Amino acid sequence: MRFSIDPPKMPLGTAGPVKKAEKLVGHSEPFIVLNGDIFADINYRELFDAHLKSNALATIALCKVEDPCRYGVAEMTESNLIKRFIEKPSRDKAPSNLINAGVYVLNPSVLGLIPEGRAVSMEREIFPKLAEEGKLAGHMINGSWIDIGKPEEYLKTNQLILDQTVKTLKQRKTKTFQLIGPVALDKGVRVEHKSVIGPYAIIGKNVTIGQSARISNSVIFPNTKIDDFATIDGAIIGEGAHIGKNAQIQSGSIVGDHAKIKENICLSGKAHVCPAREVSENF
Repeated sequence: MRFSIDPPKMPLGTAGPVKKAEKLVGHSEPFIVLNGDIFADINYRELFDAHLKSNALATIALCKVEDPCRYGVAEMTESNLIKRFIEKPSRDKAPSNLINAGVYVLNPSVLGLIPEGRAVSMEREIFPKLAEEGKLAGHMINGSWIDIGKPEEYLKTNQLILDQTVKTLKQRKTKTFQLIGPVALDKGVRVEHKSVIGPYAIIGKNVTIGQSARISNSVIFPNTKIDDFATIDGAIIGEGAHIGKNAQIQSGSIVGDHAKIKENICLSGKAHVCPAREVSENF
């Protein structure tokens, strides 16, 4: 597998990075593009085959949602062509409840439609043009689909994965601390005595958890340090963060990478702490 990881320099939108990968993907056959902020059960072979049969230049995976206004919305013909594609329409202008699932197949010729060296929106600039020309197809998916671009959906998805992949543990005690399943602990995790981990706690590699700490319904990224008596519930804690003694991180909070929450601090629900910031007051 060939891949490229580019450091963040200039935002290129949703189509600009595809253009930048032109040499990597080549021009010999169609290729699949996936957004990184979705969790979906998609049969990629079916999607690819549907694209080849459609004779379209691009095929979008589509799914039904109750409220399509947050997404790109498609209006389909009986032959599975998309005759209109509108990005994030108002409720009264949404032509259907079929939305872009964030996965699509592109013919290499689409790369020629993407300007180089600037931010380009696939949804606002490329797809509407292809729809007008009758060269945009849609393929319905029937599996689960979740937008994990919002923190609450990200946590919900991690809980779903735990339910599906980790055997539910009965409440039990180890020699030094307690696990309440389902939980997932990576390599190098160290937990001191009397701490309680779970339910729905995902602890990354080399995380250190002090004594009598309590972590539930949360995702803790690698190399984080959580001091004694800290409580974290329903939060996302970034890589290399430091949660001080007796700190309380409440549901909906996000702590960025390498941030430091000093001891006895309480982060109320939906508090967002920027990376590398030191927090010494409650908020």
